[in-house]
Parts: sequence; structure tokens; C-alpha cells
Amino acid sequence: MTNNNMPAGPLKVCSDNPRYLATPGGNAVYLTGSHTWACLHERLLPETQIFDYSVWLDMMERCGHNFLRLWAWEQSAFMQFTDRVVRYGPNRYKRTGPGEAKDGGPKFNLEQFNEDFFDRLRSRTVAAGKRGIYVCVMLFQGFSLDKRGKKQEGLNAYDGHPMNAANNVNGVNGDPNGSGKGHQVHTLDVPEITRLEEAFVRRVIDTLNDLDHVVWEISNESHRESVDWQYHLIDFIHNYEATKRKQHPVGMTGAPIQNDVLFDSSAEWISPVGREYRSDPPEADGRKVVIFDTDHGGHDDANPKCPWRCFTRGTSFITMDYYMDARAGSPSVPMPKWDEIREQMGHVRRYADRMDLNRAVPRSNLASSGFCIADVGSSYLVYLPDGGDVTIDLSGADGSMTAEWFSPVEGKVIFSTQTDSSRSQFQAPFDGDAVLYLAKNV
Repeated sequence: MTNNNMPAGPLKVCSDNPRYLATPGGNAVYLTGSHTWACLHERLLPETQIFDYSVWLDMMERCGHNFLRLWAWEQSAFMQFTDRVVRYGPNRYKRTGPGEAKDGGPKFNLEQFNEDFFDRLRSRTVAAGKRGIYVCVMLFQGFSLDKRGKKQEGLNAYDGHPMNAANNVNGVNGDPNGSGKGHQVHTLDVPEITRLEEAFVRRVIDTLNDLDHVVWEISNESHRESVDWQYHLIDFIHNYEATKRKQHPVGMTGAPIQNDVLFDSSAEWISPVGREYRSDPPEADGRKVVIFDTDHGGHDDANPKCPWRCFTRGTSFITMDYYMDARAGSPSVPMPKWDEIREQMGHVRRYADRMDLNRAVPRSNLASSGFCIADVGSSYLVYLPDGGDVTIDLSGADGSMTAEWFSPVEGKVIFSTQTDSSRSQFQAPFDGDAVLYLAKNV
């Protein structure tokens, strides 16, 4: 399945520039988009409205976004941030009983999948693809276990987990060490749980393998002892999809797992942790496709300069939103606080589409502002976080060039002129942060 905006076939790592994923034809793709916690499973308090998925897709399409992280929740109820009972659904297993689980509903049967879950997974993935949006399918969720720390009050999410011995009819115990946290669900400690999780992954792949616009993600923010489990599942997906018609990229995300572990994995893409990605991202070196998520670098920071900083360092960029989140009063529309950063993400993507990303690489050393991505000799995008003037090394270019000044604040090109590659000093013709795009005339 594809649409008019997506070439047929799954993404793969770009052979020319492995900082990006690419179409089957080899053209690098810049990914940017918005996501929120209730975009797959409902996350409901008694007064919360049902999540309007079409409203979310409308917003993404309007902003020019092309990547959606489709959140997974393993538990049926409870959240460590609140003592109010939050309920999740549809659940991935049938609730057949006999017996009552901790949330008051029938116990789960871990050998019977809930078809409503897979129907929703399929329909929401297909709907996003029709809008030209690639879908990151999250398989597991670290916050479905007990992650309550010293600063996190509220209920224990593991009390609502199907692998909790009190919640299933199969005698499966995801907490054999008796900690009450359920952390062993995201390890290889219990072979029966690993078997069940592999069966679930196979079923997800069977449900979506025919779709081109899918990438996989093992888990969001699983604990540090989950590394071997995540490595195992990455390899499991690679091996299982090798028997299928299509193969899709697999991702591993950080927080609290650190970045060196991500880079050492066999995943094609990673989402790193670190506040430095908001202000001074490291230059992507092509070891992995890097997709920075504001949720892993301080998701309360809606600084609209972040997408430009990341793009000029060779990193894709996605952001979170509190839409329908119980902790923020369950707002019924995407949060206005994120309007500006979402708009900037769309502007960045439009410039990315104008550049040859198969050849463009981060070249911070070429611009005094420290933010530059360039296909040397052909095109240069320079970001000036504070505006003003900038010195650019254009010694790799020759002949005439078009110099285009874009104002992120105004959201439009303010000034365009012809210049010569022998020039090195440029001054922004307006106040505020600025983008200078230089392209060789042909």
C-alpha cells in the first residue's frame, strides 16, 4: 500500500548518505512529525473524550509533517503520574476470565489476541499512509511497568499489565523476583514471556508487513536492564521479516538507556537521549539514522529553533504533544504551545526536500554560526539562531549562486538575490533567527 506522495516499497538506510532512510530508489528522506500518547490506544479518565485521530492527522498534514510515532500501551489501567484510574484500550489480549483482574475486569488470556487491537492498528496505520505519513509502530512500552521513582507518585502501571500473575488465566508471572515492578517482562529472564512477546511481534508484522510506510520501534523508555531483550527483538524482527515479502527498518530509543548502547545495536535507526540535541546537537556521522524526539530531551521545551539546529547537524526531528493527556487536563485539541515548533518542522522539511540529501552532510565548520548542512559546491543551508551576520566558507563552490533569506518568525522568504561564490560575509536583512539558503545557479 502506498499513495501518490510515497514511492512504492519500504524505506531502507540510504546507501549514499546513511544519516537518512531512503526510498527503494535510493532517494534520502527527511523525517519530521508529531506524536502523542493516545494516538493508538485510548487513554481515558471518566470525563475524557475519545481521541479524534482524524484531527491529529489533519494537523500533521497541515503542518507538512511526514512521520508519526504510534504509541503502544501494554497495561489496561493505571498510571504512575496520578492516583486517578486511567484506562487504556483496546488491549492486545482477550479478557476471557474466569476471575477478576486488578482493574476490576475479567482476567486476560495470553494465548488469545484481541482482534479489535489489530484492526485499530491496521486502520490507523493505513489512514496515516493515505496522508503521506510514515508510521513508527511502537511494540512495547517502558511506562507499562512500574517506573515510579522518588519524584513520581501515583498508581503502579504494572498492576494493570496482562503479564502480572494476578491478571491472567495462564499462570504467567512477569515478576518472579517479587519486586512488584514487573521489570522482568522487558528482559529475557522468563522464557514463557519471551515466547509470548515473540508471538505478539509476529502477529503485528503479519498485520502490517504488506504496507510500505512502516518502521518498527522496540520499546519506549524501557529500563536499563532491557538492553539484551531489545537486542534480541531487533534481531528477531530482522529474521522474521527476512521470510516475508517486505523488510522494514527497526529502531531503538533511549532514556534511560544511553546513546552508546543504541549505536552498538543492530537497529537501523535510533532516537537518542540528551538535552544537547535541543541546543547544540552533535553532528550525525552516519553510523545510524538519528531521529531526535523532544520526549527524550525535555519534551516540555517547545523551542522553535530546535528543528533547524537538528537539521543542520544531520538529524531528523520529531516532537510530542499533550493532546488528550490526563496530566494536562486531557485537552481535546493539539496544544497551542507547540504551534510554532510544528510550523518550523514543516519549513525545515520543505528546505530538506529542495536539497539533495543523498549528498548533503553537516558541515558546521563552514559557517561561523556553527549550523550548516551542505552539498559542497551545490547548495548550503546555514542557520543563524540569533540572526545578525555570518561568515561562510564557499571555497568548494564556483560561479554565481542564489542567496535566499528565510525568516522562521515570519514563515516566508524575505529577500533573495544573486551573489558570487567568492563572497564569504552575509548579513541577515531582518531581526530574529534567520536561514540562509545558497544554491548554485545552473
